[in-house]
Amino acid sequence: MQPQATIAIALIVIISLASYNGFKSPSFIDKYKFNVDEILIGKDYKRLITSGFIHGSWMHLIFNISSLYSFASFLEIAIGSVQFFILYILSLLGGNLLALYIHRQHGGYSAVGASGAVLGVVFATIVISPLNDIGILFLPLHIPSWLFGTIYLIYTIIGIKKQSDNIGHEAHLGGAVIGLVASIFFIPQLLVIHIIAIIILMIPVLVFLFILWYKPHFLLVDNAFTIKQNNNYSIDHRDNEVRANKQKEIDALLEKIKRKGISSLTSKEKQVLDEYSK
Repeated sequence: MQPQATIAIALIVIISLASYNGFKSPSFIDKYKFNVDEILIGKDYKRLITSGFIHGSWMHLIFNISSLYSFASFLEIAIGSVQFFILYILSLLGGNLLALYIHRQHGGYSAVGASGAVLGVVFATIVISPLNDIGILFLPLHIPSWLFGTIYLIYTIIGIKKQSDNIGHEAHLGGAVIGLVASIFFIPQLLVIHIIAIIILMIPVLVFLFILWYKPHFLLVDNAFTIKQNNNYSIDHRDNEVRANKQKEIDALLEKIKRKGISSLTSKEKQVLDEYSK
């Protein structure tokens, strides 16, 4: 990585330190991870950003920072440090907002990781240099970056549909699209220079948006008006359910203290009680 890529280096350091802290303290991850109920009901909007700076495992962290390291230097030098930082944060936010929209009825859905932001960097680089080759992980194969990007977008949309793994495909897609659009915003002449590649990359994105709006059940998600139309389970119902579950947990802890004394609580139970008392 070139010395000019100062923002990318700073991001890698911050992400590594925050993730390491999370590995040592699960409560740290719980406080800052992406969680639907905490965001929609608890109004804890900072999680849309903070979740992108922590990771669930060393493998997850290493993969993301190595991918960021591989692409960030070229992009930061190409568009400038300030623009790079804006693109990175917007990609992170865009990925999490798409995940929030798709999972808005899944209160317990949680996620961590910088993948959405990293995909924004990757796809911005692809738009700027669509003819450069990209290697396929663990395979002795290189293909043009525009083809790699198109295949990846299709794979991500299929992943959203299937929901058969533990990968945040929604955040990946949202981050990739923001990175694609932001790169054109910062370098408008790309619309002339690489218009064919951009059109090809946008085809699966436009298909996805069409399905999301007109055929949402194909993706196993609710349409945009579900909250208003669904009389059986609304945000208010979910809020009451969350409050009721928390009250049950508090009552159980207080009953245990009454029967066995406060010394009988485990460190985890004490931490839970302390958080509720705040």
